[in-house]
Amino acid sequence: MRVRAYGEWTFNGLKARREEILRRLAELREQPQDRIAWDLTRIADLDDAGALWLARALRGAQQVEVSPQHGEILAHVGRGLRVSDVLARPVDPLLAVVATGEAAMRFGVHLRDATALLGQIVLDAAALVRRPRDVPLREFSAGMFRAGVTALPVTMLVGFLVGIVLTYLSALQLKRYGADLLVINIVGVGVVRELGPMLASIIAAGRSGSAITAQLGVMRVTEEIEALAVMGVSVTTRLVLPKVLALAIALPLVAFCTDLAALAGAMLVSRFTLGIAPAAFLEALPRAVEVVNFWIGIGKSAAFGFAVAFVACHYGLRVLPNTESLAAGVTRSVVAAITCVIILDAIFAILLRNVG
Repeated sequence: MRVRAYGEWTFNGLKARREEILRRLAELREQPQDRIAWDLTRIADLDDAGALWLARALRGAQQVEVSPQHGEILAHVGRGLRVSDVLARPVDPLLAVVATGEAAMRFGVHLRDATALLGQIVLDAAALVRRPRDVPLREFSAGMFRAGVTALPVTMLVGFLVGIVLTYLSALQLKRYGADLLVINIVGVGVVRELGPMLASIIAAGRSGSAITAQLGVMRVTEEIEALAVMGVSVTTRLVLPKVLALAIALPLVAFCTDLAALAGAMLVSRFTLGIAPAAFLEALPRAVEVVNFWIGIGKSAAFGFAVAFVACHYGLRVLPNTESLAAGVTRSVVAAITCVIILDAIFAILLRNVG
């Protein structure tokens, strides 16, 4: 059977004979498509409406003759119909199981690659201990400056504001029970042991972590990492290890400055809300906050810094040589780093619950 279409297959051209054309197209869809040969070369004009009617009738057709300009329109409309067919399929009852399995497989791949990267970092660090002259001091100092010095303004500002908010909310509750001086205990322990390291780590994940991932990702896109490997330069020694050590050392210092800013905000609010003089606040602070809490916060900050830099380098080295993968890698790096910081903080809270 040979079917010929002619004339104007446009919205206005099809209105006059709409019912007849739809009926005949429906009859043709009931026929086996391998027995129908379509001749569309006589179509004078074609728009989206006509292309949609024809594309529905041409599903599964094997013999189609069409002009090049009209064939392109029909191809676009046909691809759109295939997408709608996929979306209209019934939901697979095992879809959740399949998605869980795929997520577990992806997690296993990430865990394998992260373990290999961690082992390589340990081996490179051991090699640098034996050969101190090969330590990349310039990369290390640059990482300390970017992750530490340049991060101080924003982290201290956030810490100052958080100290103000935390002290003000605590003061409103403690006033009811006449326990005004307990605000020093609450704010001091909370800031030094938890909030200071957490705030510094989350800001570092969004600021330094994203920068590390973007830097390594751009080097992957421009094939600089491959060039270093060809020249025999260790990528982990020159790129990964300095960044990890720099952030692990810089973040405790940043957290310490964040603690000072938060306590300054707490002292300011205590003066105007509770009437506690700054001298009395500073005198009561050492008695309220034991020294062990300070060292716990510093140790947690070092672990958080290592985790943030390690996750950022892991995702940076996994970037594919295209810009879309670079953007996705930076986003995943920040989310994964913040998640790791929260998980590590929960682990430290459980392990150190009886300390301090």
